[in-house]
Amino acid sequence: MKIRRNELNISQEKLAEICNFDRTYISLIERAKRNPTYLNLEKLCIGLDIKLYKLLENMDE
Repeated sequence: MKIRRNELNISQEKLAEICNFDRTYISLIERAKRNPTYLNLEKLCIGLDIKLYKLLENMDE
């Protein structure tokens, strides 16, 4: 997720705004401290302009 966010050159704050999340939630997800629900994953995919399978494809990176 962080890789894609950086590719788009958007901050955690901007992604959070797009997805209607708190910035700290984005940070927690990126640091693997929180696991987003499926619905929140869908929102993140919209915010990151990426298909869910592509986002999950790179989970280990």
